[in-house]
Amino acid sequence: MEISARTARQWARLGPRGVFGQAVLSIAENCPDLMVMSADLGSSSGLERFRQSYPDRFLNTGIAEQNLIGVAGGMAKEGYNVFATSFSPFIAMRASDQVRMNLGYMQLNVKAVAIGSGIGMGFLGNSHFGIEDAAVMRSIPNMTVVCPADCSEIVKTVQAAANFTGPMYIRLTGAPNMAAVYNDDYDFEFGKAITLREGKDVGIIACGAMVGQSMKAADMLAENGIEATVLNMHTIKPLDKAALSKLATTVPRIVTVEEHSVIGGLGSAVAEYFAPHGQRPAHKLIGIQDKYIKTGEYGYMLEQEKLDATSLCETISAFLES
Repeated sequence: MEISARTARQWARLGPRGVFGQAVLSIAENCPDLMVMSADLGSSSGLERFRQSYPDRFLNTGIAEQNLIGVAGGMAKEGYNVFATSFSPFIAMRASDQVRMNLGYMQLNVKAVAIGSGIGMGFLGNSHFGIEDAAVMRSIPNMTVVCPADCSEIVKTVQAAANFTGPMYIRLTGAPNMAAVYNDDYDFEFGKAITLREGKDVGIIACGAMVGQSMKAADMLAENGIEATVLNMHTIKPLDKAALSKLATTVPRIVTVEEHSVIGGLGSAVAEYFAPHGQRPAHKLIGIQDKYIKTGEYGYMLEQEKLDATSLCETISAFLES
């Protein structure tokens, strides 16, 4: 799967779950130990073609996420390279005890893939939203937590995860027709943030679908004479501390932007890093406030939670003026 302007547009229309399924299918031929698992959400996870092509390498545990993670751990102990998928709150919270013991404590080679993280599940509502998942997963020792910026980066993440040994949580945010951040191939490495643009007035640190919104907001800020650095912090754990230290020397203020609660996610991780430092930039956390939100179409909810590009521009401008 090669990244180009054409494929980026196609993948953006298809959306995160569909692209995840294509990416998993693309690695299967060269990954003979691959085992893909689902909690009765194969089609929803974009995995129907994989199931048909590799029926002996696909397991459906039914709607039983604790069993999903337990069986995934057992398959990993037998030498399989396991990708286990379900909706974000079910895999991150319903099965959090199994993730803690089988993945974190036993350090088994399972990639737990959360489809519909953030608010991408739309009208299915708060029962299906993943707005606390990063907080839970990054608190578990030995877990790597990744949140790809767009569909192209989902492809990169799946390819890199197939060659990564150890427990990982991958949260897929956004919805079909999400903004494309990458139109060309690029170097991707877990734990290494990517600077997408540079500016001297403010640093925007974002992950997941909020990277695309932050890039649009940076364009709007530039029209008002505000130069923003945008950092794609695709790996929430481990954080790229070197990138944060460098950013702190170039801008007086930073904002973190995430499709997640402002409690415990990317913003908290960045604040925790800077807390011991005597000299640090002023920091504003932008995300979903400590509440359950009114459901609706994805774009509507972004606007209501002030996570769309226009709202981000307004919030950041006000922060710089305060």
